[in-house]
Amino acid sequence: MKIALFGATGMIGGRILREALNRGHQVTAIVRDPAKLTEQHAHLTVITGDILNSDSIAETVKGANAVVSAYGPSGAADRTIVDAAQSLITGLSKAGVKRLLTVGGAGSLEVAPGLQVIDTPDFPVAYKSNAGAQRDALGVYKSEANALDWTYLSPAGMIAPGERTNTFRLGGDQLVVDAEGNSRISAEDYAVAVIDELESPKHVQQRFTLGY
Repeated sequence: MKIALFGATGMIGGRILREALNRGHQVTAIVRDPAKLTEQHAHLTVITGDILNSDSIAETVKGANAVVSAYGPSGAADRTIVDAAQSLITGLSKAGVKRLLTVGGAGSLEVAPGLQVIDTPDFPVAYKSNAGAQRDALGVYKSEANALDWTYLSPAGMIAPGERTNTFRLGGDQLVVDAEGNSRISAEDYAVAVIDELESPKHVQQRFTLGY
């Protein structure tokens, strides 16, 4: 499979890159600064592109079977998550690429009927802007991406570098928790779920999640 990947220099994107390459896929990493991506592989091509520019997206993803967006800014740039969603929808349509999988946030998952993680009393204020932007981006995909085979993958409540166990549970719109009430996933296993979904689509035009 030919995969175009945005965000390959990030914590999650880098692991998606390695998972895809290890499974034999051809990956085009689209980055703002190619010098920041040190990964080398016979099936890896690194090119310059801008996820906030739909014309750039259309040019760089042309010929891909699927596009993965692991774009995830922080701080003052949080709202560009929504801009990126809109650019991706327009750019993929221009390029004639239908399959899109985007790395989402956990804040819009439910912990009780009608109660999302972001709206719980203990949700950290420092993460609220980013989580809100991720929730709004999901809304953009639901309302504006009808012509695409999009998938939005929300991580568990806690995602961090760890082990590739290939042992986790999938969910829909509800936060996946363990017996102690914890919600966590390694970035390595998150990457496994991303490539699994690309190889065997089960959540087209849906959001899904995962956890241990």
